[in-house]
Amino acid sequence: MKKIKNPRIRRHRRVRKKVIGTINRPRLAVFRSPKHIYVQAINDLDGNTIVSASSIKPSDLPSVDKEGVSGKIKTAMAVGKLIAQRLKDKGIESAVFDRGGFLYHGRVAAIADGARDGGINF
Repeated sequence: MKKIKNPRIRRHRRVRKKVIGTINRPRLAVFRSPKHIYVQAINDLDGNTIVSASSIKPSDLPSVDKEGVSGKIKTAMAVGKLIAQRLKDKGIESAVFDRGGFLYHGRVAAIADGARDGGINF
């Protein structure tokens, strides 16, 4: 097996050995770029993406009233609420959070908080 030098990819592969999404409890996979943030609800048993949300179209995002947080954090919380809303529309109440090898703080934690505020259990 080829040695991976990127630390984020190594962390992601290590986490993915343990985290598996199903149709009733999908995996919320997060990807964070410098400009945008993306999240997908994935059923790993079938290899399908159930729903997805991102910060690319800000007009689709719900409003977030949170004092003392920056614009990117508010956007990430709104993406978390949007994915929760879309999962609720599909009848899904719980999920497994996959941080994608990113550290659990900042925008990644804000997505999880937004999804929890939207009613998704981790």
